[in-house]
Amino acid sequence: MEAHRISNPAELKEAFAVRTAVFVEEQQVPREAESDEHDRTDATHYLARAADGTACGAARWRPTDKGVKLERFAVLAPYRNQAAGAALLAQVLRDVDAAYPQALVYLHAQLPAVRFYERHGFVKDGPQFTECDIEHYRMRWQRP
Repeated sequence: MEAHRISNPAELKEAFAVRTAVFVEEQQVPREAESDEHDRTDATHYLARAADGTACGAARWRPTDKGVKLERFAVLAPYRNQAAGAALLAQVLRDVDAAYPQALVYLHAQLPAVRFYERHGFVKDGPQFTECDIEHYRMRWQRP
């Protein structure tokens, strides 16, 4: 698996297709809640590809008034547990750390993903909450 920052509209379209498949179709998140103005304005987007070139994962990050928020991590079901998420997260964290070395880096993790983020240096930062009818924890990155 490899992941990289998106640099053209065709790749962005592939990333949006992955997100739609995971969030809208699989998790039943309303389409209007999955996509927002940050997609077009201040978010930096990423795409993961399988060895055969298939777009299989997507993510984004953006600066906020609280720090840098990692968002919209999605991996297509057939590619889960094959390191696509780890590749995405590693590339995003490298880029965020280079651009914002002192900023708080945080995300809202769905419950099934909490252990994944903990393995990659994140800790829970607050109580469990519901977003789009899905249980989450706010987590923050502890830089190595």
